[in-house]
Amino acid sequence: MNLQHRIDLLVQLGQYILSGDEQWQSAKEKASRENGWFVPEFIEEATKKIAQSFLQKEQLETWAAAYPIQTPAPGSPVFKPRTIGIIMAGNIPLVGFHDLLCVFLSGHKALIKPSSKDQVLIKHIVEKLSVWNEEVKELAIFSDMLKGCDAYIATGSNNSSRYFDYYFGKYPHIIRRNRTSVGVLNGCETKEDLEKLADDVYLYFGLGCRNVTKLYVPQDYDFVPLLEAFRKYNYLADHHKYKNNYDYNLALHLLNKKYYMTNGSILLIEDPVIFSPTSQLNYEFYDGNDDLAAKLLPVKELQCIVGKSFTGFGQGQSPGLNEYADGVDTLQFLTGL
Repeated sequence: MNLQHRIDLLVQLGQYILSGDEQWQSAKEKASRENGWFVPEFIEEATKKIAQSFLQKEQLETWAAAYPIQTPAPGSPVFKPRTIGIIMAGNIPLVGFHDLLCVFLSGHKALIKPSSKDQVLIKHIVEKLSVWNEEVKELAIFSDMLKGCDAYIATGSNNSSRYFDYYFGKYPHIIRRNRTSVGVLNGCETKEDLEKLADDVYLYFGLGCRNVTKLYVPQDYDFVPLLEAFRKYNYLADHHKYKNNYDYNLALHLLNKKYYMTNGSILLIEDPVIFSPTSQLNYEFYDGNDDLAAKLLPVKELQCIVGKSFTGFGQGQSPGLNEYADGVDTLQFLTGL
């Protein structure tokens, strides 16, 4: 397949994801059964955004045109496809798809180790691609062991990244660690702004690296409108896994006599830490733009900043094709091998 063939195949995949195909509906239902965090509405949200943001012909062609992508051609010895080992995370549905997309578009071969928490959807997608074009069977292969690869892309926690460094450090690699996102408020947000911010906080139960886990708010900020706007997600309090986290964190704060605010589905806690546990949202006060900059500048684990002067409210979980995890240009890495 040349580049245009690959793009056409990806566009077909986008159309399939947006369709009501029975096999696709069955795959989504199976993924939801196997992972309690993958509720149907969040699977639908994640897969639709992939189809609409990543798998549109014009967007793919514009994105690919910015890179020196080569593909095998008859009689051309210039391009030699490499085998890229991909270790995928499993915190949100199809979180590893963008890495596969980059490898596939670049013309390389992918040897994939999916997370046990998110293997149904990615395997189904690759199977469909291989049905439409048999070459995919040689270009995207699943394996529990990623030996003999020419390069690696591995996503995990700070702890697992140490093992990735040990095993893959001598090869060309991208190794991703814990990341999260924060929100910046100035006190002039509308109700609509705050409701969109709720999406950035609550989507996927807050488990994604682009979920807002901490807010920076001005001194004397009124939290009441924020908590009211966040009630749109109060139904999550009925989800047993989320509710268990909420009850556990609430009990800790009660035992420690820690001041907290809540609307019944999230705990607001004043804490300088940017990472917050599931069902909790940390906040910190700032005094002017200089103080805010001084607080944000040293933070190395930021994936995204949501706010009026940053990524728009409600857009935290809607990255574009060229918004790469950890700020590392995956396609540039692959085309440079």
